[in-house]
Parts: sequence; structure tokens; C-alpha cells
Amino acid sequence: MSGVIPNQQITAMIDAGQIHATAPVIPEQIQPASLDLRLGQVAYRVRASFLAGHGASVAARLEEFEMHRVDLRDGAVLEKGCVYVVPLMESLALPDDISAVANAKSSTGRLDLLTRTITDGGREFDRVAPGYTGPLYAEICPRSFSVLVRPGMRLNQIRFGQGDAVLDDTALRALHAESPLVDGVAVIDDGLGFSVDLKLPGTSLVGYRAKPHTGVIDLDNIGYYEPAEYWEEVHSSSGQIILDPGAFYILVSREAVTIPPGYAAEMAPYLAMVGEFRVHYAGFFDPGFGHETAGGSGSRGVLEVRCHEAPFVLEHGQVVGRLIYERMAVPPTQLYGAGIASNYQGQGLKLSKHFKAT
Repeated sequence: MSGVIPNQQITAMIDAGQIHATAPVIPEQIQPASLDLRLGQVAYRVRASFLAGHGASVAARLEEFEMHRVDLRDGAVLEKGCVYVVPLMESLALPDDISAVANAKSSTGRLDLLTRTITDGGREFDRVAPGYTGPLYAEICPRSFSVLVRPGMRLNQIRFGQGDAVLDDTALRALHAESPLVDGVAVIDDGLGFSVDLKLPGTSLVGYRAKPHTGVIDLDNIGYYEPAEYWEEVHSSSGQIILDPGAFYILVSREAVTIPPGYAAEMAPYLAMVGEFRVHYAGFFDPGFGHETAGGSGSRGVLEVRCHEAPFVLEHGQVVGRLIYERMAVPPTQLYGAGIASNYQGQGLKLSKHFKAT
């Protein structure tokens, strides 16, 4: 059966040796539709981002691009603006009919911590070919904040699938009619469109902008940091803001979305032509996100926005991204938010879990 592989089958893949790890996989790594990946013991500072390319290994390319090595065992700082490659604890021996897609976890994206997965022979970031056998690596580039990391930290995650699981627009409209996916009109065009909310009720606060010169963030510190030390509040009374080139913003979607239990979703960019900005898309949306069966009543999508060459006016209700829905191969035995540590169920405008609640 085609579809995204759920948690119980991920466990079976571990037992079968299709997913191997240098340290035993812990239960907290296994999400309803994905597996968290863990940093290994060393980071390689490299001159530039790279892909291995056909027939080449990442290890061989590291010999070409490595500048120096950083021992992570006692904790080490990955500095803002630098590029690192970290061997992950997990490796794969996939069957010929199973491929994989990786993505940064939500908290990683909200720190503007560019994290992508690369493989031996890989020609694309975050894509693992069917039948791949070999190691996995994380390429990490802190863009707004320097971060303190240690072995075992989970910055990215991987989702496994068989066949084509993506819902086309006709199937997506049928699913929305059966189980509403948003709390308003569904804009369905190559996925479910979502827009930016710049008129939040009862407040002029519409987002946050990363400060350019801050301290280090220890990724083990949860609910620890004062937001004002790292973020400037963004206010609007007009329903519009001007994005500054090079700046990083946390905003929120106008729509509250739900992911029914038999489905998963991935955030994707809308169109490059809509403006001089990019909505970063970190993380997967697991089955049960925002869904009533998992204690939710719709959850907003947090938008990680970076402006490019020119200042750009972003207006309330502007479509900035889309959700691509996929069928699960079989329903997962665990849903997002139902009895597991799910930091963002029922969320609105929200910084990463490392910051004190405002």
C-alpha cells in the first residue's frame, strides 16, 4: 500500500535493521509520521554548502571542503553565518520501494537554524532515494543566532514513504468536504493555501523580528530565554508591515489548520513571483495536528519569513505558502498532541520552545 509510513511501521523498520543507529533509538524520536534524527559527536566546519553528487560520498567531499573539526561531546557552539556538516547517529538500509524526505523540526526553523540532510550520492538536499543504503549527515547553518549543541540533539526529522502519497486538488477538496481542513474558505490550488495574519484580535503585535547581535542559545534550555533579548516585537495597526532585506521574522497564518488522523502534511513555498521574500518551511505536520481527536480545534501555522533584495510590503491575508497533504499508508497508533510531548498543538503566534512564554 502506498503512503507515508506511520510510527508503528517505523518501529518495525528499526527492528528489521532498515534504520540503524550508533546508539539505540529512543521512544521520543518516533513521531506519528516521522523519525527524529540525532547529531553525532563531531561537526565539520566547511567552506561552503555542498551535495555529494552522483557516485561520490559525503566523507570524500568533506576532505575537499573541511576547514576544521569541532568536538561536540562536551557541547560546542556553532557560530552564526558558518556552515557545518555533522554525521548523524542514524543510517539507512532502505528497501527498493521505500524513499524518504527530511526536514528541519519546527523549533529548528523558528530559530532560523538552516538544517538540511545530505546523503552519499545525493543530488538534492533532504531527499533520500528509494533503496538508499548508507550514512546520513546534517548540514547546519545558523543564520540568526549562534547555538550550543551536543551529541544526541534532534534538529531534523525524516519521513518514509512508498509510492505517490500526495493528494491532488480534487482529492484535497473531497477531504475538506468530509473533514474541514481550515476554519474558513479553503484556497486549494496545488495544495491548501494559507495566508499571513497581520490583524490579530485585541493586539497590535503581529510578529517578531530577530535581533542582529545576541548571545548564544543552548538548545537544551527550554522556556529559558527572555524573548526581548533576542527578538524585537513587530506591531501593525494597518494590516501591513514592511519586511527589511536580510531580516528574519516570525509571523502566523490567518488560517487555523487541521491534519486528520489518516493524513500528514508538509509546508511548501507558494510562488517565487509573489514578492521579494521567502517563507521558510521547517517541519512536517503530523497526523492529528490541530485535529479534535488529538485535543485540538485547529492550529495556526507559524511562518518563518526572510526578505531578500528589496524592502517588501506584506499585507494581511496575502497568500504566502501552502500545505501539501499526503495519505498515510495506514493510520498511526499515535497522534500529534495525544499523550505525547507536542509543543505546538493549538498554537497561535509563538516563538520556539526555548523562550519564556509571553
